[in-house]
Amino acid sequence: MNDGKIIVGIDVGTYKIVTVIARVTEDSINVLGASEVKSQGIKRGQVVDIEEAVVAINNSLEGAERMAGYSASHVIVSLSGSQIECQNSRGVVAVSTPEGEITSADLARVIDAAKAVSVPSTREIIHVLPRSFIVDGQEGIKDPVGMSGTRLEVDTHIITANSVSIRNLEKAFSEVGVDVDSFSHSGYASSLATLSDTERELGVVLVDMGAGTTDISIYVDGSVAYSSVLAIGARHVTNDLAIGLRISIESAERIKLFLSEATSGRKVIRVGDEKEDEEGHQSNPDEIDLTSLNLSEEIRKVSKKTLVEGIIRPRLNEICTMIGMEIRKSGFGGQTPAGVVITGGGALTVGIKEAARRTLAMPVRIGVPTEVKGIIDEVQHPAFSTSIGLIRYGASNVRASKSSFHLPIPGVSKLGGQKFFKKVLNLIKSFIP
Repeated sequence: MNDGKIIVGIDVGTYKIVTVIARVTEDSINVLGASEVKSQGIKRGQVVDIEEAVVAINNSLEGAERMAGYSASHVIVSLSGSQIECQNSRGVVAVSTPEGEITSADLARVIDAAKAVSVPSTREIIHVLPRSFIVDGQEGIKDPVGMSGTRLEVDTHIITANSVSIRNLEKAFSEVGVDVDSFSHSGYASSLATLSDTERELGVVLVDMGAGTTDISIYVDGSVAYSSVLAIGARHVTNDLAIGLRISIESAERIKLFLSEATSGRKVIRVGDEKEDEEGHQSNPDEIDLTSLNLSEEIRKVSKKTLVEGIIRPRLNEICTMIGMEIRKSGFGGQTPAGVVITGGGALTVGIKEAARRTLAMPVRIGVPTEVKGIIDEVQHPAFSTSIGLIRYGASNVRASKSSFHLPIPGVSKLGGQKFFKKVLNLIKSFIP
């Protein structure tokens, strides 16, 4: 029962907050609990109302804890939004051992040298990702430990985030009663969950489409070479539907999900098949029956052509055009023959694959988390890519000593120190008039 360590990943998004609890061993990820709740107090990846954010985060975390039978005290959290910036840097050091054999200490020193870049005081480095190492002029080395040489260089990809945004998220999680072990860029985390080794080596563009933002990670020769975030996402499609049909945002979201689920095979849209009704009139094959959604506006039928081609497709074309501009801006557009992998909650928007193929002229597939065990029916969905990726990221980067989880006594919830104190404090407050 004590094999492996338990890691909690929380994807803080504009539309939803997803929590996954998993036991990680050397060769597997076993998902124990997962929860998805509507986001509050978060807009475009940043906290705009800390009290609402605390409530939403707590609800998501408690839902996953109940399913897993564990109580978390440490978590890995995603970061997104326009606050994310990236740059590539090179570090150089002399090999320290007299024999010239490169050790892990040399790797740490050369990566520290690469981190010594000019970063504004308002920003913090969240990732230093080695792209490749160079030993005495020999390029393309992935792991130089044990090799001989006198000069060690490394090309790295550095991702930074706004310090204020990080502090606000840390404060929200502190209010919930858990400690944040590490932050990860949402796009990078999603790439860890959805991309194959072959795609990374060939070169691929990972697009994580959320509600308010779209994260991009470009892999070249097996490592991240470019990262960015676009301030546009699937929520813009919902807004267009609301304006076009003159309905509420909530109704527009339900219609969009109805169409999206139909394309993913989860649900069948009931479309007229030109059979005569009771009055002898032929039904329109283009109409979609929305009766089962029970919309407050009492819309019964709408034209599929109007929805998909008139409203949704133009917005998807715009999003894909912006992605294409970002790929050209990176300078790596010609080095991604594996194409585009689209994941995230917006990946199942009806027509997204066709729009991406047409606009970007590249192979396109929808990415879902792979190589997971446990309650896979809950998490094998693009919306869980970031949270599963956070688990993978935490497995390789978080010190085991920080993973303070305990086996629960049946029927009794064991709480971490901070969370226990928080619960007691709230109980005392409830008795104060």
